[in-house]
Amino acid sequence: MTQHEATPSEQDLETLSRQLRRPVRDVVEIPARCRCGNPLVAATAPRLSNGIPFPTTYYLTHPTIVQAVSRLEAAGVMAEMTERLADDAQLAAGHRAAHEDYLERREQIRRRAGLDPVWEIDGVSAGGMPGRVKCLHVLVGHALAVGPGITPLGDETLERLAEEWTPQTCTCASAWDHDAEVPTEDLSRHVRRRS
Repeated sequence: MTQHEATPSEQDLETLSRQLRRPVRDVVEIPARCRCGNPLVAATAPRLSNGIPFPTTYYLTHPTIVQAVSRLEAAGVMAEMTERLADDAQLAAGHRAAHEDYLERREQIRRRAGLDPVWEIDGVSAGGMPGRVKCLHVLVGHALAVGPGITPLGDETLERLAEEWTPQTCTCASAWDHDAEVPTEDLSRHVRRRS
């Protein structure tokens, strides 16, 4: 992906807001796109503009994938993967390496955003890494952003989704309302303002 493709356009930001059904915030780049060009993942600054530390660098946004991953979470896949981490030293090592990769890439995003170090989340990645699996959405976002071979459980989750979505699939036409007003009110928990 070229730098231009990674840099979010105004249209990308509007699409992300429609996908998420809330105003998107502090997006530094689009590290993964659908084959049609729409965003799949947003790379978010590690400190939001309202001052809140935000460890989830790779935020999965595409509704088709988000819903498919949510179904896997509801089926108990996270608990099963966490158990496997305790029993499989090679898988555990790969998960720890994914954690380190996540931290390194978040640091690159931080610098690209022109932010000071975010000490509150120093050493903390996302998704339960390195010791457990707490959020498959994070692992899939990371896997899509960096490509195969970096985050083994993210890659595995993508394989498990293959009947519903693959990188060769485009479901954008029906995945969200393209004609909806771009949301302007953020009701998420990350809206606290600095005092």
